[in-house]
Amino acid sequence: MSETFTLAEATLKAIQDRRSIREYSPEPVSDEDLNLILEAARQAPSGENAQPWRFIVIRDEATRKKLGDISGGGSGRRFTAEFMTKKMQQRFATLEDEAKKKAAYEKLTSGAVSMFAATAPVNIVVIGRKDVWDLPFDTSAAIENMLLMVTALGLGACWVIAPCIDVRDEIRLRKLLNIPDEYKAVSLISIGHPTRPHRPRPRLALKDIVFDETFGNPYYKE
Repeated sequence: MSETFTLAEATLKAIQDRRSIREYSPEPVSDEDLNLILEAARQAPSGENAQPWRFIVIRDEATRKKLGDISGGGSGRRFTAEFMTKKMQQRFATLEDEAKKKAAYEKLTSGAVSMFAATAPVNIVVIGRKDVWDLPFDTSAAIENMLLMVTALGLGACWVIAPCIDVRDEIRLRKLLNIPDEYKAVSLISIGHPTRPHRPRPRLALKDIVFDETFGNPYYKE
């Protein structure tokens, strides 16, 4: 087997194994692993090589608790609005277990769904220069690189937008972390050692998402 093929297989495995992990053990993330994660982010592509990203590494327990509170507040407002407009009920319409449905509603509308950031040994807040037009795309590329490296290292992570999507939460985040005005808070990445294995989430088949030359013309023939 060629070295190139082995590398391709390892890369695909990291992509396939990546999951959003929200439960972590108290075991710390080593400096060596963290450096590899940050180096993966640094190597991401960006428009005109602008490299607009900056990364704030947070291990302090008190700060992590505040990040969890900000994230929970953002998610709580967002999902409460979804519940009040009946969109959440539509989303869970096929879930027949009423107890599980009620628990899901409570977890989402309370914001508890995003408070796990407080329990992660490391949080990395991703910010970027506001003067770069491609900022959302550039930082997303860096974040995905981080998530894949996390998986390759046997760690777990979750990409959290909750503390950044509402301007009120972003103001709190900026104040907490002393983020300059010329930077926008983009996302929070929680990282740690998973407490349990996670099953793969279903993915659409390639035949259902890939077209040949024009939309709707199957690329993969039956």
